[in-house]
Amino acid sequence: MSENRWCCTVCGYVHLGSIPPACCPVCGATPDLFEQADPLPSSAGSAPRNWRCITCDYLHAGDSPPGCCPICAAGADRFEPAAEPARISADRAVSGDIVVVGGGIAGLSAAEAARNAAPEASVTLICLENDLPYYRLNLTRYLAGEISVGDLPLHPESWYAAQRITILTGAEVTGIDRTARTVSLQGHPPVRYDRLVLAMGAHSSMPPVPGADLRNVFTLRTCSDAETILEQSRPGVRCVIVGGGVLGLEVAAALARRALQVTVVEGFDWLLPRQLNRAAGERIAREVRALGIGLVCSARISRLDGRDQVEGVILESGDPLPADLVILAAGIRSNTYLARLAGLDVNSGVVVDQHLRTSDPDIFAAGDLAEHQGTVYGTWAPAQFQGTIAGMNAAGGDAVFAGIPRSHGIKVLGVDLFSIGVVHPDDASYLVFEEDGDRYRQYIFRDSRLVGAILLGDTALAPVLKKLIEGGTSCADLLAGAGDAREVSAGIARMA
Repeated sequence: MSENRWCCTVCGYVHLGSIPPACCPVCGATPDLFEQADPLPSSAGSAPRNWRCITCDYLHAGDSPPGCCPICAAGADRFEPAAEPARISADRAVSGDIVVVGGGIAGLSAAEAARNAAPEASVTLICLENDLPYYRLNLTRYLAGEISVGDLPLHPESWYAAQRITILTGAEVTGIDRTARTVSLQGHPPVRYDRLVLAMGAHSSMPPVPGADLRNVFTLRTCSDAETILEQSRPGVRCVIVGGGVLGLEVAAALARRALQVTVVEGFDWLLPRQLNRAAGERIAREVRALGIGLVCSARISRLDGRDQVEGVILESGDPLPADLVILAAGIRSNTYLARLAGLDVNSGVVVDQHLRTSDPDIFAAGDLAEHQGTVYGTWAPAQFQGTIAGMNAAGGDAVFAGIPRSHGIKVLGVDLFSIGVVHPDDASYLVFEEDGDRYRQYIFRDSRLVGAILLGDTALAPVLKKLIEGGTSCADLLAGAGDAREVSAGIARMA
């Protein structure tokens, strides 16, 4: 018997089964408060082979969902079957050479999608790092000692052979010849392509401050970076982390767990300024301090002091912060150098159209490298989605990437956090509801439609919020009967 979907009308939890559960595991609602939802897409007569996390959109391939989402830590019950990858008709599928440059999630997704869409094509994945593609987001968990280096790879080496994907690791691309249709590699023969997908990602941004080239000043972007930081991470070491975004806070928590003396410096007035408003950011600040982590906000770095090795951080105010170790977590910049050399249109990222084509119709770009309608997303889920579309189209498809609202479903310092869309309304045309109690919730509406939200401490409504925003659903009836944020929460749950 096929399973039905049952949605809790109180909190939005989705249960798969022939009948609703005896009790909602999220909010405790009884079976009568569940309603049957629309069936999910799946291959007729076969079990699902792909699963989507309904919180963060992470895609998992397998006979069953993972025990824990590697992106947002959601449990297996937060996954739903997803549609099978599209196949391209034989007369459209590319049968030549598809080359993907970049071993991050965008590149891996592109290579896998190209293989699924065009079984006869030759697919080659070129990786700069010596390691097989891995969960980059889990580097901070590795720093914290929660996982080992063996837990990082996305697939074992045997998977690439089984998929007939040729993978080159430790291969540095030095140039792209669009006339000859070749990619030049350091220490390797050129690789020919019929279609090329660029997914070289981004590099950590280095603030232009004196002393940034001193020893023991690091960024965290690769497995090698993590190994280097671990070599210097001994109890009692004084560490200053520049940047109070997601990466900076996760690194701070990881190193505090190893008994380092950690201080975070954030230039903005509160933490996570891209994801949170002041009220939510200040709640996170309390969690930071509770872990024994020092925090300095509204502060900018003047210089890093030291002779050969860093000895301190000097703020623009003149205040010194002693430091044996400095980690710069001040954002990323797209790796556009090769694309510029090849003569492709480049702005902040490589400019792509709705099919993720660059200014060369046979070259596509995806992930942290790509700029779509003025936006470089810089996060995992859009990179995975873009990689899949770019790979399909490089194989002869015609899939469209229409853009998605920026959303973040993560666990920071052990606190569940979800934000999406507009979180900093800038005029009176927005209607804002805020709940600031045991948990924090903010909903932002414009013209009767939900355009942004923040959930802190309880993210059960995240899937519903994503659907309302992405679908542009009218919330006029909800707003007509809601007087405060708690009533808005209940109304949103009923709209699941």
